[in-house]
Amino acid sequence: MKITLPTAITLFRVVLIPLFVIVFYLPLAWANIAATCIFVIASLSDWVDGYLARSMQLESSFGAFLDPVADKLMVVVIIVLLVEAHPSIYVALPSVIIVAREISISALREWMAQLGSSTTVKVSFIGKAKTVAQMLALGFMIFSEPFMGLPIFEIGLAIYYVAALLTIVSMIVYLRAAWPVISRQD
Repeated sequence: MKITLPTAITLFRVVLIPLFVIVFYLPLAWANIAATCIFVIASLSDWVDGYLARSMQLESSFGAFLDPVADKLMVVVIIVLLVEAHPSIYVALPSVIIVAREISISALREWMAQLGSSTTVKVSFIGKAKTVAQMLALGFMIFSEPFMGLPIFEIGLAIYYVAALLTIVSMIVYLRAAWPVISRQD
């Protein structure tokens, strides 16, 4: 198997996960800035690898498999760390919604692929909007400190609730799209 440039970028994103965890826990004043930078690099690399794969016609089945896995790994690791750093129902509730949706939709996509209907649950606009809101929210929450008098963590948490709402809506959209295939099964 040949590793394409987009797949190498996706693998780089996976390598950033343990680095992010280490930096997140560093007892240094600048650790939140460094962790936020790592997260931003990982988030941008997600866009870059997809763009390169499409524009350079370097799409591969391994890349198509690895890209969402890398995304989910990064997001879930960050969510777990944020819930641990800010243990409250206000952080935990949207986190549970987001993680539960990610697991459910990943399983639904896998099942639909086995049924030969993988295009039924392809990424929708609402799914992309959810991802943008989620990435903004997580970035703000990782940075966490007030900036120029703005309560960055609280702004991030508000966006996180928008992301959780979009998560629910996107899950409904995917389930509705898959329902005709699901209802034909035993």
